[in-house]
Amino acid sequence: MAESNKMKEMPVSKLMIQMGIPMILSMALQAVYNIVDSAFVGNMRVGSEAALNALTLVFPVQMLMVAVGVGTGVGTNALLARTLGQENSKKAAKVAGNSLFLGVIIYVLCLLFGIFGVRVYISSQTVDAEVLEMGVSYLRICCVISFGIVFFSLFEKLLQATGRSFYSTIGQIVGALVNIILDPIMIYGIGPCPEMGVKGAAYATVIGQVASAVLLLIFHIKLNKEFQHGVKYMKPDAKVIKEIYAIGLPAIIAQALMSIMVYVMNLILKFNPSAQTAYGLFYKVQQFVLFLAFGLRDAITPIIAFAYGMRSKKRIQDGIKYGLIYTIVLMILGIAITEIFPGAFATLFNAGQSRDFFISAMRVISVSFLFSGINVAYQGIYQALNGGLESLVISLLRQLIIILPLAGIFSLFVRNGQAGVALIWWAFPITEVISCLVGYVFLKKIRKNKVDILN
Repeated sequence: MAESNKMKEMPVSKLMIQMGIPMILSMALQAVYNIVDSAFVGNMRVGSEAALNALTLVFPVQMLMVAVGVGTGVGTNALLARTLGQENSKKAAKVAGNSLFLGVIIYVLCLLFGIFGVRVYISSQTVDAEVLEMGVSYLRICCVISFGIVFFSLFEKLLQATGRSFYSTIGQIVGALVNIILDPIMIYGIGPCPEMGVKGAAYATVIGQVASAVLLLIFHIKLNKEFQHGVKYMKPDAKVIKEIYAIGLPAIIAQALMSIMVYVMNLILKFNPSAQTAYGLFYKVQQFVLFLAFGLRDAITPIIAFAYGMRSKKRIQDGIKYGLIYTIVLMILGIAITEIFPGAFATLFNAGQSRDFFISAMRVISVSFLFSGINVAYQGIYQALNGGLESLVISLLRQLIIILPLAGIFSLFVRNGQAGVALIWWAFPITEVISCLVGYVFLKKIRKNKVDILN
């Protein structure tokens, strides 16, 4: 009741800050430990350059595993919350059980890919034997022990569906800390642990994920008392699974587009491994900045959606206004950090031969953050006002339709050296500006059709 009153009565400007800060911090933590992972690998005594390149090549598959797990979790979250709202505890138990059945299926697919598909995938992006072997070793470990990230994603959403997001955040923090602590121990060989190099980074990652999943399993069983638990509820129900993916599939597609974009960019940059590595490193920095926008978006959407359900025109307008203002402020801060300190990030990663390409990418692509952030905010607004199609179109424009053909065309004009590769980097700001203009047109249309007609 208190939460409902807050959503109804608290000034939107204050409510968005109160709801947004925990979500922003959670997303920032997730991005930070990706950066830390690369920083430890980049400072290995032997083969650091090849290891960084290998991590760049495996990243799209890691993102795809997360996309499928999180998307399934998003569908489960919404369906479970709605079912509990209907006080149908029997169906709620089926929804939770079927999500775990789907988790088993997802894990089996990841396992099979880890055993049979990894080498073919990595070899499609590189001809360097050292990078190939490191990439295969790292990705195989991540796929074979992927049950950690799959079930963490599901248990996180099961807890959020019952209003226990605090506990899912605890699980995420514990996993991140385990990963960060184990990284130097297993990569460099500290104490009784042998030096494992890039394999150590993979084991640290999956152990952190498993720790998170186990902790959230305990929280789920102990705290989610609104419905029953048990293996019998995991029996697949086609209707429930269809309902889960009716909600979750768009989320999977949106996140999978990111994976496809990174993979194709790796192929475009295949002619220069240093540029390829630079892009992979920059993408992790970019994730940190854009995750701030994603965190705020996760506050924008429920605030505007609640106001839309109330038919409160003023609160919807305030949600749109403050959502965009706060996003712009965050993105200006992100641009300032990346434009002022690119050398510091390059040193953190020990970028080596990739340093100049990395700094060039930072200088050029960072300009796009302002427009990227606005596009993310637009998508949160669309989703709140039942504009799922508009949100999907923006994702397609940003991560597929404009960016990849443009980068491919620019690559035809590249000459040797950092200045030539910089031309490819300009595909990012151009894409985001065009998408932002399209997004503004969509926003005007949605406001006219769904907001302005309210009393």
